[in-house]
Amino acid sequence: MAMNVGAASDDGEDQLNNTINTTPLVDVMLVLLIIFLITVPVVTQTIKLDLPKERNIPLQTKPENVVIAVNRDGEVYWGTERMPDFEALVVRLKKEAVKDPQPEVHIRADSGVRWEPVGRVNMACMRAGILKVGFITEPPAGGAARLN
Repeated sequence: MAMNVGAASDDGEDQLNNTINTTPLVDVMLVLLIIFLITVPVVTQTIKLDLPKERNIPLQTKPENVVIAVNRDGEVYWGTERMPDFEALVVRLKKEAVKDPQPEVHIRADSGVRWEPVGRVNMACMRAGILKVGFITEPPAGGAARLN
């Protein structure tokens, strides 16, 4: 009684197995998956903080508020009066900074303006000692103006 286990070649050599054994590959991948599942929560832990919530306050126009506008060309306006330079702006802001209560400064900047003049206005407010500076932005469609 004879049993044929595999196909034999004519010259008596065994035929090569041309399939890939993927069992070790699957074992390694499962081990890596388990390691990543264990280590990812450790890596993503951070210090518990109570972060501020985003809020938009509708613009409340008060007569004592100072509105400074910066147009597309970088020209600075105090209300509707054009300021000749940033030093004149600082001098005028220093006069406002000594008032009690100190007025808020609201900066309105054109959406196409470079940020350098806006930064200079902000720096002028800091040099003058203004404590509250806000930026007026365009509201979403149908809303009121907001102070950010």
